[in-house]
Amino acid sequence: MNLKHLFSIVPDATITGSLKKPLSLLTDDSRKVIPGSCYVAVRGTQFDGHTAISAAIAAGATAIVAETPVTDEAKAKDVMWIQTPDTHLADGMLMSAWNAFPSQSMVMLGVTGTNGKTTISYLTNAIFRATWQRAGLIGTIVYDDGAKRVPSHNTTPGCAELQTMLAGMVKNGCRAVAMEVSSHALHQQRTAGTEFRVGIFTNLTQDHLDYHGDMESYYQAKKLLFTSMAANKDNKAVAVINADDAYGRRLAEEMRPLMKVRTFGTADDADFRAVPKLMTLKGSQYELHYQGKSYLVRTPLIGAFNLSNSLAALAGTVSAGVNLRDAITCLAQSPQVPGRLELVASVNNVQSFVDYAHTPDAVENACRTMKALCRTGRLITIFGCGGDRDRTKRPLMGEAAARFSDICLVTSDNPRSEDPESIIDEIMPGIPAEKQHRITDREEAIRAALELARPGDVVLIAGKGHENYQIFKDETIDFSDAAVVKKFYAEKNPDGISVPSIVMKKRAEEGRE
Repeated sequence: MNLKHLFSIVPDATITGSLKKPLSLLTDDSRKVIPGSCYVAVRGTQFDGHTAISAAIAAGATAIVAETPVTDEAKAKDVMWIQTPDTHLADGMLMSAWNAFPSQSMVMLGVTGTNGKTTISYLTNAIFRATWQRAGLIGTIVYDDGAKRVPSHNTTPGCAELQTMLAGMVKNGCRAVAMEVSSHALHQQRTAGTEFRVGIFTNLTQDHLDYHGDMESYYQAKKLLFTSMAANKDNKAVAVINADDAYGRRLAEEMRPLMKVRTFGTADDADFRAVPKLMTLKGSQYELHYQGKSYLVRTPLIGAFNLSNSLAALAGTVSAGVNLRDAITCLAQSPQVPGRLELVASVNNVQSFVDYAHTPDAVENACRTMKALCRTGRLITIFGCGGDRDRTKRPLMGEAAARFSDICLVTSDNPRSEDPESIIDEIMPGIPAEKQHRITDREEAIRAALELARPGDVVLIAGKGHENYQIFKDETIDFSDAAVVKKFYAEKNPDGISVPSIVMKKRAEEGRE
């Protein structure tokens, strides 16, 4: 690649040294530097890449991108130096250029907001695959490059990994990509150099305040997705925004002068408006009103918040160019999103669900949905709060769970470096005494809830969803909420006979049948 062209895209760059040297690699990881590399020094939350510049030069780097002036060492070794005010921004733009601007070859759909990102990205990816054959998926649970799926390790990957992944999707024939875009990623500019055609805003509720500090800063981080889209040269970008959310309405108002905006929700003025018709434990139906026409939408997803998620998926994919009727047809066969109100057992009329809800709003939505659908039975909710995260939401999560649950069993989530008992202590003030139960060990808590459940009850295990680990101060262990539930019932029923059959057999032996 022509280095003059490559580095010309770096904002406000001051270049020292020759642009005629060949480059073998572009990397922001000093450990990967090989002779002929260009090393981008990025300041992270745990490590400042500028401290590794000397090591990168020693490993053979021929170019350095940094926020600091050229060093004597670089001059002495004739290393090209590109100084720029923001290497986060430069990193994304350079990685995109190095990979031949892959996002420009596909329809990029980004999903941001506090809750719903994973479900919406799964739904949009499924619609893209059904209608356009191949599509990528980047998010909390998996990365799918159009050829294979692998477990993800970060909701939104870093610049180098993201652009390499997108280039692979282009190679694999993907026409579109559904991607979760976290507030951390936006603030750290991991998506710089990625051109989104559609951006979906789900909602904004309290979360990540340990990182952002306050709700306004959190909102401004989310807004970055849309301001970057508004700056796209072709001006084809569309913002798809939740009209039922207060921050969504604010965002729509602020973005309308800058770009095309479409809204979704149950609000009368929403562009994609839903009128709920039927909600059961087997799925939902609603009437969609769009551009003067109405359509019946069926989805196996349950709950009012999943109605909103499916509506967002319809609005997003239609804005991307998918035919609305085709998208509606796809929703009827929606995939089960791992760990999102996932039914993992239905035994003796006790329904057990796992869900990723880990914010006050998400917990309240999940509990409200479950309580409405369990009808005559009780709702038993097991949950905790992650350690080393926003502590102010802990009693709020207790209040949210208690509002609709008959029994709140508080336990550990991922305590990390904190004392699990102390975390539980901070949750408890939000729960009335008559609903309070605590068992610190998460497996014991789940088992206790299942023992307590009787026919007609619903057991909701919230917080970890799809996760298959639990993080403590000194170790990370294998752990899955769903696996605990399945193991519990397998032990109760070692012969593989359904529990209802065992109950009927026992009654017959006792002369009651």
